[in-house]
Amino acid sequence: MASDESAGYDPFPWHLNVHDAHCHPTDTVASLDSIPEMGAKVLTIMATRPEDQALVADTASRFGIQNKVDYSADRSQRVLPSFGWHPWFSHKLIADDGDCESLDNKNGRVDKVAHYKNVLSGAGEGDEEFLSALPDPIPLSRFLSDTESRLRNFPLALIGEVGLDRAFRIPINWLPGELESRDSDYTPGAREGRKLSPYRVQLGHQKKVLKAQLQLAGKMGRAVSVHSVQAHGAVFEILEELWKGRKKEVLSKSEKKRRKSVDGAHRLDEQEVERGADANGTIKQNGGRGEPLPYPPRICMHSYSGPPDPLKQFLHPSIPADIFFSFSNVINFSGPNPDKVEAVIKALPDDRILVESDLHTAGPRMDELLEDVVRRICDLRGWTLEDGITQLGKNWRGFAFGA
Repeated sequence: MASDESAGYDPFPWHLNVHDAHCHPTDTVASLDSIPEMGAKVLTIMATRPEDQALVADTASRFGIQNKVDYSADRSQRVLPSFGWHPWFSHKLIADDGDCESLDNKNGRVDKVAHYKNVLSGAGEGDEEFLSALPDPIPLSRFLSDTESRLRNFPLALIGEVGLDRAFRIPINWLPGELESRDSDYTPGAREGRKLSPYRVQLGHQKKVLKAQLQLAGKMGRAVSVHSVQAHGAVFEILEELWKGRKKEVLSKSEKKRRKSVDGAHRLDEQEVERGADANGTIKQNGGRGEPLPYPPRICMHSYSGPPDPLKQFLHPSIPADIFFSFSNVINFSGPNPDKVEAVIKALPDDRILVESDLHTAGPRMDELLEDVVRRICDLRGWTLEDGITQLGKNWRGFAFGA
């Protein structure tokens, strides 16, 4: 990459600490050794499928943040892990909740073909050969248990990448001989250039997988990175269901003033009242105190591709979770018409914007993409680079740690 000076830019202030809110470098294991030499300070690395859960854990063991207070002073602390199951692979999970017709709960046997017929739209008679070649599905309860164990092993870890996707189709199975010739530099399990089948995962099954992970995030008090393609309304509906009965009380200015003048029997400050504090002053939204919640305390809509209007519902003062929106060159600025995302970025509050690379390999290319999206956002917001990177870093800490 050309230097900033030769490209006509002001030098990029990497020393102010750039945080990548969403990336996938474990898809290219050979690139992981370059993480300590990157300009970016922290990579928030997502797990997505069976093949990369342990890789993300191993990478966090090597480079993980150990202390959320002073990590920026230690060059070895560069990774925040996230463990989750992406909707593209949601058909590989079987919901063993007692309502699954393709699971014999007495002996644990799975009718694999019946499972895939249930969860893949368009699958039916005549598709048995394709369906029988798919992997044996994993019980959702086992995945959730394994994920909870990983979250306990990594107390700062998040949940992600999770979500809903109406557009994707699963790839065709590997043909004879193709597995032997696949590029071994890439972690197995992804599409890897295969043609797409006609089958999509039914939205109802995706919702069941997403909801279970959101509830786990609430139980553990962890933030979540959410993938949403043609499904922003459906994601919001699930969140609304989890928020039911727990939304913040939104007070008028006069009511806030009246409450402050009450005798002092409940001397909660204004923020505590709005965030749903109980009579003892315990802010239950804080995953570190109070009873576990049925929803995640913080959510990032990763590479948000929706229009500006839905922002109003995600950012309504009654919402009991903090919602952030991250943006990447790969998704948001690669199309011919960036006007929609530019309008979204201009409409958001300063403290809800994050940046990401969404890249599958660590190293110089990831830094290039991060620098470019930071410059774009700073230009759209009217921030200097110094002010913008400082604000984005504060936002990332707010998302990741709630601080």
